[in-house]
Amino acid sequence: MTKIIVGLGNPREKYSKTRHNCGEFYLGKLRNAWSEKDFAEGKIALWLEAKVGKDKVFLIFPTEMMNNSGTSLKKAMAALKLKPKPADILVIHDDLDIELGKIKLSFARSSAGHKGVESVIKNLKSDKFWRLRIGISPKKKPEHKKILDLLLKRFKPEEEKILNKNSKRIIEGLETWLSNPQKAMTAINSN
Repeated sequence: MTKIIVGLGNPREKYSKTRHNCGEFYLGKLRNAWSEKDFAEGKIALWLEAKVGKDKVFLIFPTEMMNNSGTSLKKAMAALKLKPKPADILVIHDDLDIELGKIKLSFARSSAGHKGVESVIKNLKSDKFWRLRIGISPKKKPEHKKILDLLLKRFKPEEEKILNKNSKRIIEGLETWLSNPQKAMTAINSN
């Protein structure tokens, strides 16, 4: 069974380790856990094929800006000759409605205003895919006009420690997701 895990974020070094690039951050952690190879660079995405147990997994990081993630993903899947069912795709992304340090696995949900997720829904012509939503919200939510500033801010060292602490749980949860998504949902969402 082939699965695809997509990490959302903006390309370029200046966006690395910003709140909006949680997907990229955890995609790197999955690569470290599942493969000794590095990501192959294409014009439209970075990608890596890994074997996890009996499953073949493609890790994909779209290299167009966040709002065009779905376009980049669609082109990457075509280039790699991948034709998965939407339910075999999992998208990792930041979520401002969830407190920093919390994570939530969900299926077939609306984008809730997340432009990267909207782009994926539009390009897959379906919302019937999995999402690992990474909480990035500080205890005190910013005013609406300051949200963009928050999304593009780098994590503070103590916040990055929280992300690193969640890595093991995410890696184990996604290993379970490959063969048993419902069990993974129960495990991830119960913490």
